[in-house]
Amino acid sequence: MDSTTLFYIIIFILIVDFVIDKIIGNLNAKHFNDPIPVELDDIFDEGEYKKSQAYKKANYKFSGISSLFSLMLTLLFFFLDGFEYVDEIAREISNNEIVIALIFFGIITFASDLLTMPFSYYHTFVIEEKFGFNKTTKTTFFLDKIKNWGVMIVLGGGILSLIIWFYQQTGKDFWLYAWAFIAVFTIFINMFYSKLIVPLFNKQTPLEEGTLKSSIENYADKAGFNLDKIFVIDGSKRSTKANAYFSGFGKQKRITLFDTLINDLDGEEIVAVLTHEVGHYKKNHIIFNIISSVLLTGFTLFILALFINVPELSLAIGVNQPSFHAGLIAFGILYSPISEITGLVMNHFSRKFEYQADDFAKETYAGKPLITALKKLSKNSLSNLTPHPAYVFVHYSHPTLLQRVLNLKSNQIKEF
Repeated sequence: MDSTTLFYIIIFILIVDFVIDKIIGNLNAKHFNDPIPVELDDIFDEGEYKKSQAYKKANYKFSGISSLFSLMLTLLFFFLDGFEYVDEIAREISNNEIVIALIFFGIITFASDLLTMPFSYYHTFVIEEKFGFNKTTKTTFFLDKIKNWGVMIVLGGGILSLIIWFYQQTGKDFWLYAWAFIAVFTIFINMFYSKLIVPLFNKQTPLEEGTLKSSIENYADKAGFNLDKIFVIDGSKRSTKANAYFSGFGKQKRITLFDTLINDLDGEEIVAVLTHEVGHYKKNHIIFNIISSVLLTGFTLFILALFINVPELSLAIGVNQPSFHAGLIAFGILYSPISEITGLVMNHFSRKFEYQADDFAKETYAGKPLITALKKLSKNSLSNLTPHPAYVFVHYSHPTLLQRVLNLKSNQIKEF
């Protein structure tokens, strides 16, 4: 297949992906004004529901504008031979292919981030601010950007450099070495993410002694679960929205509670949320996700190895001197339909795992406080209570609130 045909296939994929996303988004938007399901009618009063509808509409409009801007920017870059221009700049600076690749991706990534930064700023300081969610200061906003760039340079640049080095040393077999390295790195980062990355952005402190900690410890004893690492993270420095998550495994496992979660929920509800997170660990969901990620990475690298030497990939994006980094750009877009499919599959499993974690919480603790916790969290974040099924299928990693409530109430009528 010649490079011109590949070029138009790439353009076609970019446009079709955008159109499909807009169609699904429009279907979802048509449900913004749907009446609240009976099972959830205690979440919002009339005024609060109107506020949640306004929030959904504001985000929908913003998403449409920002995604259109990104598409137009990408298409202009293709049609104006932007990749060739950046490649020439990189080759004027160095003759080393690894350095050239780092400069190439560095210029594209930073330029893209700078051009889209106004959208991120607007979303944080206008939309989130208007609806009472934003707690981020302008200093924190820009420091976060700088820190993200630093992490991207160190981790992203390091991984890319090593993959290209493997390619230079082993040719078409590079994918095996790259896969082995990424597999080890994936396990490592899952174990130590909370210790190495999170502290760059947030302060984590052990949960203080008191009624809440005692309740958690009592649950852990009854459930036979060794839970000695519970941390509170200062999520309130950026947003009023609450969350909790489980990370690591073995001796490195820990549960992290946002301080906003502790402020929004009562003790019984917090324990219920925590038992849900414990459920993910007990049901081996974390291990499954790591193994799945490693296998998908291996599959992707194998396919990449089959095509990375094809010069038409580089030529398709307008780069006249074929290279690994140019081919990687073209491959990434051509491979995106497969990524979408694997993403749908992983979302399916993720929603299934959420049900299992909810069931675990219901069986080992109680369903009612988890329901009230989920309702409070949805209310405080102005969540969409009436999403379109197609939008849920494509974008949701969790079941809808209605689905989770119905599942938690099943076979638990005696609690109500």
